[in-house]
Amino acid sequence: MILPSSADISATVVRGVCPHDCPDTCATLVTVDQNGRATRIQGDPAHPVTNGFLCAKVNRYLERTYHPDRLTTPLRRVGAKGAGLFEPCTWDDALSEIAARLDAIRNGPHGPEAILPYSYAGTMGQLQGSSMDRRFFHAIGASKLNRTICAEAGRVGMMMTVGASIGADLEGVPQSDLIILWGTNTLTANPHLWPFILDARKQGARVICIDPIRTRTAEQCDEWIALKPGTDAALALGIMHELFAHDWLDHDYIAQHTVGVDQLRARATEWTLERTAAVTGVSAERIAALAAAYGAAKAAFLRINYGLQRHAGGGMAVRTIACLPALTGHWRRAGGGVSLSTSGAFAFNTHALQRPDLGPSTRTINMSLLGDALTTPDAGVGGPPVMALVVYNSNPAAVAPDRSAVMRGFGREDLFTVVLEHFRTDTADWADFVLPATTQLEHWDVHTAYGHFYASLNRPAIAPIGESLPNTEIFRRLATAMRLDEPSLRDDDITMIRQALESNHAHMDGVTFEQLADRGWVRLNVPRPYLPFAAGGFPTPSGKCEFVSPRLGSMGLDPVPTFIPPYESIESNPLLAARFPLQLISSPAHQFLNTTFVNVPTLRRAAREPECIMHPEDAGLRAITDQQVVQIENDRGAFHARVRISDGIRPGVIWAPSIWWTKLAGDGRNANDTTSQRLTDLGEGPVFYDNLVEVVPVG
Repeated sequence: MILPSSADISATVVRGVCPHDCPDTCATLVTVDQNGRATRIQGDPAHPVTNGFLCAKVNRYLERTYHPDRLTTPLRRVGAKGAGLFEPCTWDDALSEIAARLDAIRNGPHGPEAILPYSYAGTMGQLQGSSMDRRFFHAIGASKLNRTICAEAGRVGMMMTVGASIGADLEGVPQSDLIILWGTNTLTANPHLWPFILDARKQGARVICIDPIRTRTAEQCDEWIALKPGTDAALALGIMHELFAHDWLDHDYIAQHTVGVDQLRARATEWTLERTAAVTGVSAERIAALAAAYGAAKAAFLRINYGLQRHAGGGMAVRTIACLPALTGHWRRAGGGVSLSTSGAFAFNTHALQRPDLGPSTRTINMSLLGDALTTPDAGVGGPPVMALVVYNSNPAAVAPDRSAVMRGFGREDLFTVVLEHFRTDTADWADFVLPATTQLEHWDVHTAYGHFYASLNRPAIAPIGESLPNTEIFRRLATAMRLDEPSLRDDDITMIRQALESNHAHMDGVTFEQLADRGWVRLNVPRPYLPFAAGGFPTPSGKCEFVSPRLGSMGLDPVPTFIPPYESIESNPLLAARFPLQLISSPAHQFLNTTFVNVPTLRRAAREPECIMHPEDAGLRAITDQQVVQIENDRGAFHARVRISDGIRPGVIWAPSIWWTKLAGDGRNANDTTSQRLTDLGEGPVFYDNLVEVVPVG
């Protein structure tokens, strides 16, 4: 807690941290008046990355916290499933009934594995996202959840090349001489990187955006390269072809710190400019110029994001791009290298926090296959049917792929569903019990980051709204209601924060509860800027950047970087492409973060309504006019959107910014009515953007 900067000495300012799924993990300052009400939230000006400002979404966080629709008491279903009809009940009644139902299931014919937790990154906090909840489900022997829905393909791709999710430090970006924003809408999804990019540009750096869509970020770059969706690995191989052909290589770095260069050279030789152009839709001349710029740079910064791994070959695409800075030696210098995530640099004691040792070994269900898990368990995930689903920090009725299958599952009369939430989301409407959870302003938490190297502490700034409780407390009380006698299920939040920070890793030296309580945030024990692989030291089995990965070979995959085409494309499935010729990309709208903030009135008004962006050629072929309402459809489902016709998108691609709550969309559907449950090559992640559709006028 710190004193306010204004003359109003009756107010206090509480240090916190943004909890949302964004690499920036901003440090916040929350002003609280003498009545205990938060009156202002702002970015911490002292934080080297937050730099005093917050994004358009989190600037509205108080509006979300004090929203009139906040859940303030436990709810019990009284109507049909999906009707959203509930009655208030006491915490004691809710917890005793939930405990009785879960006990009956775990002691019944299907056993405890018939209970499935379902959560993701509604909060990135280590406590409210992955502490007491994990202990509880481990202790009762529930099925485990493989949390793949966002980042797993890219994480595994990075692991197979550099050994971990560790990348270049954005604080070195001002020293970059070339910046390539590859598959990332930085101004929407990573805005605190942008000032560092502007600093580099002032020093003469060129900024290039590679994206099928001319996003608001691409509009601000020096060049926009519009490749076909899902062809990122092919473009990287085409760049490598030129690097090898013109000897734009750092031979010393390659010799000392890489393995497999001869095999990579042979693979790159196959990717001539002509072949690369034919696959990617980028002209040979532009590919040659891009490769020349990269080869000439001394410290090129490649910022890649998770959108480019949401197709069949997504993990291999990330792996392939991650090879580039080792060929040119850009890892040697500040501002050089590749960044997907910095999360691997954090060494919190997750074992002590989550206690996987508490229960038996159980099956693991991939969260991207929720539709199959709830409807066809034998054909889909194996093991007993899911009889109880406990959802927190997620809204699967809107965000999970193949939404129609998911909703069939939620409609099962024999499925017992509990949802911990702030609001009556699409998912909450299908619950048997809805339990009110606190927001970030109302609880303790501790955070890592995946866009920088600062750990952060969140203090509660205000008392919980109504009867809401932190996730940690809800699971503590549920454990008590189920008469679980494991002592760690009674640990309080500050005890768990201390446990998470008990680490012998060198990066955690100095990252203590006391330091975090004093300052709010602490940099990991790494240099500033951090050059993780300047002298090699890759955390791979070989200790080097692996152009050839024996681990991939043992998995039956190509050990050398390669291009894996999308499942749904004219090249891989021409019959399907003849019926559904447009590739749908449904990345988050600027005003939303997945489905978070969709119900905040000012942000929803700014987003207007579900919309899609089409190229004039595609609209003309279908006699579609600007602002017309259309149906976007394939064999899996359909949804409506209003068209904006623009040349800021590749022909053959349609963009529907997402993800709308279906109850707030005019037709009660969203983009995930068209997505599939197919999985990526690495990490078994979802393929949200590997999705062919057709667009037809409505009415």
